[in-house]
Amino acid sequence: MTESIRLAKRLAEQLACSRSEAEQYIQGGWVQVDGVLVQEPGARILPQQQLELLPNATLDPVAPVTFLLHKPARVDVEAALHSISAETLVDNDRSGLRFLKRHLLNLTISDRLDTNASGLLVLSQDWQVVRKLVDDAAKVEHEFIVEVDGELSADNLALLNHGLSFNNRALPPCKVSWQNETRLRFAVKGAVPGQVAVMCEKVGLEVISVKRLRIGRIPMASLPVGQWRYLLGYERF
Repeated sequence: MTESIRLAKRLAEQLACSRSEAEQYIQGGWVQVDGVLVQEPGARILPQQQLELLPNATLDPVAPVTFLLHKPARVDVEAALHSISAETLVDNDRSGLRFLKRHLLNLTISDRLDTNASGLLVLSQDWQVVRKLVDDAAKVEHEFIVEVDGELSADNLALLNHGLSFNNRALPPCKVSWQNETRLRFAVKGAVPGQVAVMCEKVGLEVISVKRLRIGRIPMASLPVGQWRYLLGYERF
């Protein structure tokens, strides 16, 4: 019976490189086995299987990435994270990046959404992005569109803009206005999950849906529900 061998060991022998370099090539998405991309250094292969190092392969470190995901309503954040794959990458992604399994490691979800809410969700490996969205959260504006049912007086609209509390904490001023007859637009700094819905309920409105359209200077734009793209190098929150 032919025994299998670890992919990293076989590649190191084939390329006459170190085992750690072989692992870097594999995790960087540069190695195919019988024409299929394999990204796990510990994968077992048979001696007769063919290994190929793809053109332009490099040992340069894989840069940290940030995902912009359109989270569906009634899907919790962890389930949304597991939906990220090559198949759900939006067709018009302009990053030029190849989706790698290691892009899913050590992700920080900086601005969570309530399970019932939909819209823009940011997941990042980049400490600079995380620092901006976590350490400077009070300065980063979030834009929401909230569909509501009920009557809203001028006084209560003013109260939404300033005067409410959430979790026993007075909320800072925000910007709330009607987008149309049933939808309110919120521009809120330092928003936390559930805050916008509770604000509406406190002034007698029934919340039908909540969608986050923007975080800082990054809009969700035309990103379809359940799909994602990479944050581009020049984009800043």
